[in-house]
Amino acid sequence: MAKRESNVDRVYQALRQMAADFAFMPDQRINESELSKALGASRTPLREALNRLVAEGFLTFQNNRGFFCRSLTPKYILDLYQARVAVECEALRLACRRADDQEIAALGDYLEQIEPDYESASDPAELLAMDETFHLRLVQLSGNGELERLLRNLNDRIRYIRLIDLKRMRDKMGARVPGELSAHRRIFLGLSGRDSAAAEAAMRGHIEKRREAATEAVRIAFSQLYVPQD
Repeated sequence: MAKRESNVDRVYQALRQMAADFAFMPDQRINESELSKALGASRTPLREALNRLVAEGFLTFQNNRGFFCRSLTPKYILDLYQARVAVECEALRLACRRADDQEIAALGDYLEQIEPDYESASDPAELLAMDETFHLRLVQLSGNGELERLLRNLNDRIRYIRLIDLKRMRDKMGARVPGELSAHRRIFLGLSGRDSAAAEAAMRGHIEKRREAATEAVRIAFSQLYVPQD
């Protein structure tokens, strides 16, 4: 039993990364036979992994047709951003009530720690990792594990577009991404003052500012997916 579960998990992790990175084209039908050979997996663990990814929103399933990669449209990305606003604002409201002073101070220390790297980093993946860590730590202060689970899922599904957006900003403005860290500071100031209204307003503005760039990021994503880069 343990060996079977381990094999399912191996296949699931490989497929999840492929789906997150759009190794399958948007709306592409998944060829189970080819995947089975490529991953060295039998039909049963492959099907289990595919069904898990449907449940998590990375794939879709159509009766009598099979599994498909998720869509990549401006509406899909906007929906993810709206869900992220809802999750993070609720988590922040709870954190303002539940987090103790030591936990909040630790988050402030982390913000101080990453500031020099955030200002100088030119790698979009590095910038995104710091941003995601900050937001996850905020959600963890809510004491609600389900909100954290939801945010992790949203992050994984939106990461491909966020990396494109950050690269576009970096190419336009240089290594520094203006305003991002100050937005984090405004959120933190609201949290540290236990002012949930101010903290939520700062969070909402921070996320929605990047949501506005979704359409252009999706256009760039399609050009990268369908036009091979040299």
